[in-house]
Amino acid sequence: MSEMKKVSFLYGNGTLELEVPAESAVLTSRVDELKSDRSGREIVHEAMLKPIDSPRLSELAKGKPDCTIIISDHTRPVPSQDILPEMIAELRKGNPDIKITLLVSTGFHRPTSTQELQAKLGKELYDEFKDNIVVHDAHNPATNTKVGELPSGPDCIIDKVAANASLLVAEGFIEAHFFAGFSGGRKSVLPGICDAVTVMGNHCGEFIASPYARTGILKGNPLHIDMVAAAKMAKLAFICNVIIDEEQKTVAAYAGNFETAHLAGTEFLAKYCAVKPAPADIVITTNGGYPLDQNAYQCPKGMTAAEASINEGGVIIMLATCSDGHGGQSYYESIRDAKTADEFFQKCVNTPQRETLPDQWCAQIWCRILRKHTVLFVADPAQKQLIEDLKAHYFPTLEEAYAEARRIKGENATVTCIPNGISVIVRE
Repeated sequence: MSEMKKVSFLYGNGTLELEVPAESAVLTSRVDELKSDRSGREIVHEAMLKPIDSPRLSELAKGKPDCTIIISDHTRPVPSQDILPEMIAELRKGNPDIKITLLVSTGFHRPTSTQELQAKLGKELYDEFKDNIVVHDAHNPATNTKVGELPSGPDCIIDKVAANASLLVAEGFIEAHFFAGFSGGRKSVLPGICDAVTVMGNHCGEFIASPYARTGILKGNPLHIDMVAAAKMAKLAFICNVIIDEEQKTVAAYAGNFETAHLAGTEFLAKYCAVKPAPADIVITTNGGYPLDQNAYQCPKGMTAAEASINEGGVIIMLATCSDGHGGQSYYESIRDAKTADEFFQKCVNTPQRETLPDQWCAQIWCRILRKHTVLFVADPAQKQLIEDLKAHYFPTLEEAYAEARRIKGENATVTCIPNGISVIVRE
């Protein structure tokens, strides 16, 4: 019998362990090495003093009667209490009387609640700005206005608050993103403060199917190209983006030009997250445990890590509790109601750009993977029917799923383990 080793995989609030052949590859990021002995405020302050390819924000504020700061919504762990006080101080240093509005970049998400804003901003900031906070609504044409056309054709329609701002800036954070390459930078505008028409045009089936619309890839990524153009049309003048550690604490900050400051941040992060693929017959992946493995809608993220490191016709074992169910009605129904994964994938690719369906993109990525690989899914027992409706094979334990994978691919099958499928950028 060959030598074995034990690997732990993030699952819910704990881990699942499995013994695999000792020669099995284990793909892990070094994000846990991202530590700093300085406070988040200190790190941001230093970045704001030396912005990349841009005057300081205090200089940009001079002579401007107002400024809109695009802030993240409730779905992103952006440490706004580190970033915003430094941005506000810089603005007021250049122009003590500047009127500041906070525009919440909800993108395609539901509106951020008052309680969520209070938690995000903290009492002091919320109390100061509560009368000058606007929550973006992608689904209300009356609050949005056209500022141009994306390179790919659709109208670029953004929030009127941003379009009318004398100075438009943004906060944010940078992490790997499963089809935009990385979050942050230009994403504050598209999808952040764009109308649904623009978001769906950008997230169309043709673009999602592109081999460049992958985790950690910006060059040649058609979504990224449109996003940069939208940020230019919106006149995004300055960003402050941070990188956070596994405890969601600020460990690095990049301020200045929305393209080059963002690029510098992505290159820094990639040093810790990028891993080379180790193609195998069986790949075991996760959605990083709680909170991102609570629903099936988020699971294509962890699945794309496996997709990037698997042999043709391989078996993926996905670990996610899905304790809150599907997480997206249209996502769930699109996959459930299709005859096959390939049928829905082809439907997405052939749907005209201007007719993209809401949340089509996540379902398309899910089906892109299922049409080429067998997916064995370990989740809460209550979600068995959900997993089967999503055209995957349900298993109550990792051991049972692994045994089935071995049965399918043979006892000599090679194995790659990805303990945290959302923390790695798998690329050559």
